[in-house]
Amino acid sequence: MDNSDGARSALIVGAGIAGLTTASALARRGWLVEVIEAGGEGATAGWGLSLTGPSLRALDGLGLADQCLATGYGMSVITNVDANGVAIPIELPRLIGQDRPAMVGIARPELHRILRTEALRLGARIRYGLSVSHLDPGDGRVRAELTDATVRTVDLLVGADGIRSVVRDLIGRPAPIRYHGQMVWRALVPRPDWATGIHTFAGAVHQAGVVPISPSQAYVFLTENGVRPDVLPDAGLAPRMADLLAPFTGRVAEIRPQVARSDSVVRRPAQTAFVDTSWFDGTSVVIGDAAHAPSPQMASGAALAIEDGLVLAQELDRCQDTRKALKAFMDRRRERCAVLVKTSVAIAGLEQEQRHRDAYPLIEACHQRMALPA
Repeated sequence: MDNSDGARSALIVGAGIAGLTTASALARRGWLVEVIEAGGEGATAGWGLSLTGPSLRALDGLGLADQCLATGYGMSVITNVDANGVAIPIELPRLIGQDRPAMVGIARPELHRILRTEALRLGARIRYGLSVSHLDPGDGRVRAELTDATVRTVDLLVGADGIRSVVRDLIGRPAPIRYHGQMVWRALVPRPDWATGIHTFAGAVHQAGVVPISPSQAYVFLTENGVRPDVLPDAGLAPRMADLLAPFTGRVAEIRPQVARSDSVVRRPAQTAFVDTSWFDGTSVVIGDAAHAPSPQMASGAALAIEDGLVLAQELDRCQDTRKALKAFMDRRRERCAVLVKTSVAIAGLEQEQRHRDAYPLIEACHQRMALPA
């Protein structure tokens, strides 16, 4: 990477939410940025996600919040319906102004498009089908050997390569991936007229919900309790999800036929990982799910990833000594991320014990805590 003009250089491993946000935040501050992604271009996993208030606040700092709001579906209330049919609303903090929604549901490919377009606009290079195979920390810089046998020597290497991070392994930062007894199903469906915010519905065994991601689309989710993390054939996902939704009545029963017809169904394990030791080694650092992957109960994994990118760039801007900047970054982020991961695990446990009414206050309190500055 040519930094003959004196600009600092960064290699980011992973072109997901954390990696692309970091690319924009660093490029905006004059860094030479290259992003490599093991998957192919356009291989974005998942159908939709929620950008909570902290996500929007960080995206607003990058000038991208309004694009996400225009593309997705803005909302400010989570309505939790308990097993007796009683609705318990949670009003979310509005962190980017009272005239704008507290959060937005958005299709994952649309968020990826927005983040990728901005990173490229700011001069970052993105290469697909490529990862890192070996790291050699030097005197203030890191030498990275890539899977195509080429080499990069950079001032900073960022591992934003997800819960099964290669970079995390290469820098010797073990983080066991823990499964929490739940499989999470999602199906893309037309948005029901009543779905103007997130709705969750506690069932006798499992939990269901609806998240709008655009004026015309939503995804239905089902949290299946007490199952092994096995793999099912894609062709059987929609009918199986519809079967699991069969015991639900009311609004879930209304959308069940659309789930049965959906050709866009995914099923993923509820897993977490957290790096208990240092997140960096020399001038290599892990961020996002590579450092702190929550289970989906708080809908805030994207928020942590986006915040990571912005905070990392801020600390590197404040301090020219990369190691000191990485220490400051970790100090700002560790407790906040740990709280969210632990809370998501606690909620998963309460859901499996059918203690949903105990989970709702925990969810609300964690959203209030996440509203504090990153």
